Amino acid sequence: MTDRAQALREAGRDIISLSVGEPDFATPPHVIEAAKQALDAGQTRYTPVTGTQRLKEAAALHFERDLGITTDPSRILVSAGGKQAIFEALCATVSAGDEVIVPLPWWVSYPQIIRYAGGTVVPLMTHPHHSYCFAPGDFEALITPRTQWLLLNSPGNPTGAVYSREMLLGIADVLRRHPQVMVMSDDIYAPLIYTGKPHHTLASLCPDLADRICTISGVSKSHAMTGFRIGVATGPDWLIEGMGRLQSNSTGNPSSISQAAAVAAFEGPQEFLGTWRERFLARRDRVVAAINAIPGLTTPVPDGAFYCFIDAQPLMERFKTDEALALHLLENGVAVVAASAFGGHSGFRISFAADDSALDEALHRIAGALA
Repeated sequence: MTDRAQALREAGRDIISLSVGEPDFATPPHVIEAAKQALDAGQTRYTPVTGTQRLKEAAALHFERDLGITTDPSRILVSAGGKQAIFEALCATVSAGDEVIVPLPWWVSYPQIIRYAGGTVVPLMTHPHHSYCFAPGDFEALITPRTQWLLLNSPGNPTGAVYSREMLLGIADVLRRHPQVMVMSDDIYAPLIYTGKPHHTLASLCPDLADRICTISGVSKSHAMTGFRIGVATGPDWLIEGMGRLQSNSTGNPSSISQAAAVAAFEGPQEFLGTWRERFLARRDRVVAAINAIPGLTTPVPDGAFYCFIDAQPLMERFKTDEALALHLLENGVAVVAASAFGGHSGFRISFAADDSALDEALHRIAGALA
């Protein structure tokens, strides 16, 4: 959808894109300065395959300060974005016939990576009236002897779902009864929570399960550094080693300049995040109110990230598919992503990581297109 929107722009059309999952804010100045200094210092050579020691130490600080996870730099892998770390963890462990339980709706790459590795995707259904969270009992009902992983994403893409402390403790009780199941905890959106409560992650709540949890984080969403392509992962020694072997024989080390910038991101000022959260929260409330005022559209209030996952079931008799609905909105000047891209149906996802005037105009166009 992003590519289609860009092509229409190049053809002279006025298109507002609410399809891309990246903050619209500028990368913090101290991060840009660190990248410049690295260039000026000639830091343009290979680094260790799994990241510099300097960045691993900064990432360890981040994991402890922001996620409550105490880890050693030796148990950290630096990758070219969080997606690469997820890919490596799954490809290092999943074989043909292995099952991976994934809450649905899911981020688009989860099922594709699992299938690439030869595994079987096991959907764990969630619903908007439960804020797209699931009951631990529903998770346990899907476990079989072939279950290898549970994938968690909180705050979630595309729904903005945030898993509570109580929910995570319930999941932990299930995991203790099924020792073969590992957990991928994708916490990339952790800084963007609007509940007023602290972020909770499984590895911090349940250190007895730490040798079965791989936690993914990074700087893309928290510091508006999507183009820098830096992710970080921590987990048991054997898994981090296996992920490193895959990285060594595929891409090699992440960008040296991006690693220097990520050190500044993790170790530098964090106060700007409070301002960003406030602005995202105001945008969220504006978008939710506007969407729920459009006949045929409804959305729950997302507790985190910067997405609304919108239900358009009453409009399906008119449009037949969510892809057709998304293309209709594109023809009316707004790029969104059809729900089917996330394993859903009868709706679409929008990102409210756009400036206020663009958001207001996009919402006006959506209302007009569906009137």
